[in-house]
Amino acid sequence: MSRIFHELLATDRVLRVFSVSRIVHPVVFDLFGMAEGFDGLWLDQEHGGMTVPQVQAAAACARANGLGTIVRMAPTGYWQATQNLEAGADGLMAARLDSAAEAEEFVRWCKFAPRGDRGLNSSGFDARYTFTPLPQFTAEANDENFVAIQIETLGAMAEIDEIAAIDGVDMLFLGPADMSQALGHIGQPNHDSVWDVIDRISAACRKHGKTWGTVPAGPDYAVRCVEKGCRMLTLANETLAVRRGIEALQEWYGDFF
Repeated sequence: MSRIFHELLATDRVLRVFSVSRIVHPVVFDLFGMAEGFDGLWLDQEHGGMTVPQVQAAAACARANGLGTIVRMAPTGYWQATQNLEAGADGLMAARLDSAAEAEEFVRWCKFAPRGDRGLNSSGFDARYTFTPLPQFTAEANDENFVAIQIETLGAMAEIDEIAAIDGVDMLFLGPADMSQALGHIGQPNHDSVWDVIDRISAACRKHGKTWGTVPAGPDYAVRCVEKGCRMLTLANETLAVRRGIEALQEWYGDFF
């Protein structure tokens, strides 16, 4: 296991991360790692539906490049949280929760007793494939696993303060696309109502000593979020990087296209 996100967020830097959902291949992780400047990534299991073996391979590739790994998952079953953590993820992000009660349940899936009720098995990567004694393993896991809760539904928006107050929640993560949709302004992440939610997230995180992150809708958006206390910016995903690369090639070769 690794405390990479805890340690990075303990500094004054804003974390720069990317996400991967559909092209889960070692070359993708190597390219982002070799480009330098990125601190970590999250694997989008919610939309990409990647398997546990894919998470295992991605986490290993990320470690080889000095990158931390979070899995964003739909909170549909405790066993999925367990499997992703045992596969080597440094943390988990719960997508589309609707309440503080659901966030509390998710935290309990991620933590062993006495904080939670995660199923205990030491044969995964997180327990060094049985090499770590159980008391040490459970204590380290409870301390090191990183837990993020997405704020992207009206229910979560209504209970931002209560979610931020939960022991074991390390980060609130705004999903601006889903939030703009939920607020009736689909495709308008810059709408005033979305910024109102951002202000509420920022205030709740300051109050409860937590951090927050988002997927910025461009450089100016990112600057404004950082000014409001954002500490983790998702600056790219693998499909956007490929698309932008193709567009750059087309522009470079000009008349050939």
